[in-house]
Amino acid sequence: MKTAAHRFFFAGLCLLLLFCNSDDAGKPNQISQEWRHAGADHSSAKYSPLDQIDANNFNSLEIAWRWKSADLRLDEGVGYGTADYRAVPLVVHGTMYVNTNHGMVAALDPISGEELWVFDPESYRFGPPIQTNIMIRGIEYWTDGNIERIFVATLGKQLLSLDIDTGLPDPNFGEGGYIDLSQNLGRLEFESNFITAGAAPIAVGDSLIVGSKIFDYGMYNRSPPGFVRAFNTYTGELKWRFNTIPQEGEEFTETWENNSWRTTGNTNVWTFMSADDEAGIVYLPTSTPTNDYWGGMRLGENLFAESLVALDADTGERLWHFQTVHHGVWDYDLASAPNLVDIVVDGRPIKAVAQVSKTAFTFVFDRITGEPVWPIEERPVAASTVPGERAHPTQPFPTKPAPFDRQGVSKEDLIDFTPEIAAAALEIADNFLLGPLFTPPIVRGTDDKLATYVVPGAGGGANFPGASIDPEHGMLYVPSATRPSGMALIEPPQGSSDWPFIIQMERQQGPFGLPLLKPPYRRITAIDLNTGDHLWQVPFGRGPVNHPLLEPLELPPMGSVFNDVVAEGGLLVTKTLLISFLAQKDEIGPEARGSILIAIDKRTGETVGEVMVDQRLHGPPMTYSLNGKQYIAVAGGGRNNDDELLVFALGTE
Repeated sequence: MKTAAHRFFFAGLCLLLLFCNSDDAGKPNQISQEWRHAGADHSSAKYSPLDQIDANNFNSLEIAWRWKSADLRLDEGVGYGTADYRAVPLVVHGTMYVNTNHGMVAALDPISGEELWVFDPESYRFGPPIQTNIMIRGIEYWTDGNIERIFVATLGKQLLSLDIDTGLPDPNFGEGGYIDLSQNLGRLEFESNFITAGAAPIAVGDSLIVGSKIFDYGMYNRSPPGFVRAFNTYTGELKWRFNTIPQEGEEFTETWENNSWRTTGNTNVWTFMSADDEAGIVYLPTSTPTNDYWGGMRLGENLFAESLVALDADTGERLWHFQTVHHGVWDYDLASAPNLVDIVVDGRPIKAVAQVSKTAFTFVFDRITGEPVWPIEERPVAASTVPGERAHPTQPFPTKPAPFDRQGVSKEDLIDFTPEIAAAALEIADNFLLGPLFTPPIVRGTDDKLATYVVPGAGGGANFPGASIDPEHGMLYVPSATRPSGMALIEPPQGSSDWPFIIQMERQQGPFGLPLLKPPYRRITAIDLNTGDHLWQVPFGRGPVNHPLLEPLELPPMGSVFNDVVAEGGLLVTKTLLISFLAQKDEIGPEARGSILIAIDKRTGETVGEVMVDQRLHGPPMTYSLNGKQYIAVAGGGRNNDDELLVFALGTE
């Protein structure tokens, strides 16, 4: 592939002009056939009112076209290995735009998959990021009603502004269309090598807001802080920086005792953000500080870690915040964009924001004022027994909605389908400290226990990509997993760390290869945000019903055990359906390779359609319509040099 390769086809330009409507250019998601942002719009609804594909014809879906990622054309030795392909394509004015894991951006004909142009920023020239899960999850579209741009943040610490028609960098933005994201980070004592991009930036007004993905400095207390920056969408000039860990002279430094705000890192926004464009507010879901599991070097509440923070998008001024976990030691970062929706509660209209969490709570606020829609109570939780640690004495518990997944664990939660299984489960559980939500990790061996059995675990509850919204009815749909973590703290090998304790995850395999807990293990919950009540909850996936000890019992679906898919997929909401996918290996057997595209009746939770797919799907599904035909697109592959975008449509018959 040529250096900074880009190709422009005049046919593509004609197609763009044909579908361009300047009256709609400044109105996000005004044209219902489009998909302009990673979450469909800045509310992160992942919703489309399209209804051509429904319960009656879903099983007739076929692959309309496939696009092999441009990453696969890189000369041997140029690129480096990346993770699963999870990009979210956008469709604007009749053209599809999608990124690769190496930060290339392609414009495609959304009917045929023909390439119109590809731009390669050559981010791989900067070397592989020092982190796992090497991927870029999406891109951002922006317009002022006149100018239109595609923004992408690459793994090479580049922030790019591309002309939507040509794919060429905007010469008025930064240095020839590029901004160096290794600059203006705020605290200079860390190496920028360990901070890069993950999710797409978000453009609100003339502010382009960028989060970060941070790789911990091994086992040392010197990770960079994840401050959030905003750049001018026209010029690339730095507008503001919000310090997610307050710095000298700012409010809430007292929540970081012993001046730990000077040295603690992470507390970044690695996932997608949301925004109320009309109000000019951007919403930041923040992560856990370092060290994720032992906080003796950062005692205190630790604002703004594990918080939902509302900022004025133009100035970066903090308008309000809410911390969902005080002094977190469970890696309970907010892993998904909050959902914005207008609801009516007890006859009162509310512009709301709902934030789902790994703890299986849904926090609902007035998105303008930050007032909780329903009371959130501070309740006492267990103290830590770890030397040097001091767990916060209380944690916030929403009174509504009810939790959408299992929280905490007791012996009554152990799997017990037969006496043999029950006895074996009890024997295994005796190795762990069991307790309610927010039971802290222990030092391995305390009271002869291997670890605290944490439910939900760090990968459980609601992870990326979070919940979806039906804005017409104020419904929130939450995919979640019961994925326990055995959390134990151990002393690091001598000379390998300046932490006195580091995490060791203990295996939590249950009896006879089954999970230790009762099902469901994965579920979808429908929550009416007008009342705060659950409308329905169903297991998602069959789970281990065919296990030799369970098969004679003819059990109903239990939900898939959710091995390596905690941070992929999600729910696409249409007029009548919820659309997602399951791994064939979980539903059919360990040798199966592909996925199953699933349709669910959004009123009842009933599965109404299944389509077998020969590729392993990973990205959030999206939908669009052109020339009267509806399409569904999902990114997949990536583990076997097979990254590709798959696009489905109804057959011609």
